[in-house]
Amino acid sequence: MRRIWLIFAQTVTICVAALFVVQTLKPEWLAPAGVSPGSASLGGVAVREAPVAAESRAAGSYADAAKRAVPAVVHIFTSQEIKAPRHPFLNDPFFRHFFGDRFGEQTQRRSGLGSGVVVSAEGYILTNYHVIEGADEIEVALNDGRKFKAKAIGTDPESDLAVLKIAADSKLPAITFAAADNLRVGDVVLAIGNPFGVGQTVTSGIVSALGRTHLGINTFENFIQTDAAINPGNSGGALVDASGNLVGINTAIYSQSGGSMGIGFAIPVSLVRSVMEQIIKTGTVTRGWVGVEVQEVTPELAESFRLPSTSGALIAGVMRGSPADKAGVKPGDLLLAIDGKPVTDAQVMLGLIAALAPGQEARFNLRRDGKEVALAITIGKRPTPPRE
Repeated sequence: MRRIWLIFAQTVTICVAALFVVQTLKPEWLAPAGVSPGSASLGGVAVREAPVAAESRAAGSYADAAKRAVPAVVHIFTSQEIKAPRHPFLNDPFFRHFFGDRFGEQTQRRSGLGSGVVVSAEGYILTNYHVIEGADEIEVALNDGRKFKAKAIGTDPESDLAVLKIAADSKLPAITFAAADNLRVGDVVLAIGNPFGVGQTVTSGIVSALGRTHLGINTFENFIQTDAAINPGNSGGALVDASGNLVGINTAIYSQSGGSMGIGFAIPVSLVRSVMEQIIKTGTVTRGWVGVEVQEVTPELAESFRLPSTSGALIAGVMRGSPADKAGVKPGDLLLAIDGKPVTDAQVMLGLIAALAPGQEARFNLRRDGKEVALAITIGKRPTPPRE
């Protein structure tokens, strides 16, 4: 009896070992008829199942970039007290004769929403100026659900940027800035924000153009154009690269319906960082100014002024007593370069002058009466634009 038991045990051991070898080296031998390896049978229907591996999950996924950037993107809720429209009867003298002004002026609160990006663990948050414009109260909701009252420490309407500050009880997850001017057309980008107030959302696309200007959105324009879906509520949110680094602040969309149509615009990180650092340091943004009015050089103007091309910025007017006036700039001059940097159009000229520090002397190359003239101009401080 013992001999039979030993033979049985050895036979079972050999069979198990053989099954293990076959399962490891030739799994297709064990698959049921009609079901291939890596497949499963559900109710008699064979379906293919992908291997659950880290490499498989990561292929073509931007989950790591989103995981890195999402905690630094916040929701911004604003409210503003406005006067409610008066009923026409309240303006009627006959009505007021009997009822007087007892109804008075009614007020109501208007709310708004947008997005923002935590740029410092100490609680500094970057957003668009138009998101918080005119707001009496600003509330920031972090990605983990915590909410804080926020205070605007500085705004820059000309670039549509603003910096907020919250008093958090712990260090906040801050975004990582990408290297300036490292973005290329065709690079993959992710837009993160709170579109339509539905909650944190990540959309993907590519950079479709760089350096977009003449859109009439801001005074200073140098937009990144992307087809990543940007919708109302995304304003102030982050545009990040495939590594989760900040490349821009989502600002505007081109749309005839109010929804995304594949053309969105973001302020590049180079301008964002310059404005942010000035606001945090001084509470305001200081830019250079010389006091000239310029216009684009059209083919008709180029022919009229006998210019060789349409490149440059035509001086249409000079403010009396301004730095340009003191240096001898005259209407009709064509501005060609500033400190050796070529001026291709009026928008480029505006950016080059704005980047100069007040009090600094800069060399302006002009064309006047067919001859090139070089003038040294001491840069002034750009006046603060009037609030509407």
